Amino acid sequence: MDEDWAEASVELVDGYVVVNADGEPVSSVPRALAAFQGGFVKLRLPGTGTVQVVSAPAVRLITLITG
Repeated sequence: MDEDWAEASVELVDGYVVVNADGEPVSSVPRALAAFQGGFVKLRLPGTGTVQVVSAPAVRLITLITG
């Protein structure tokens, strides 16, 4: 299945985190690649080498970065 990745900043709801390149849990990410699939968002954070998945209710705000 092809995925459409978009560059975005991401803010999660309190209590939800992803792991940044330093291995620290964070609830906001200034830049990531995001792909939407069903009720989930896949996130590729710079420097992590992994794809992290959060459920849609965990997301407070996604702001797409253009240009």
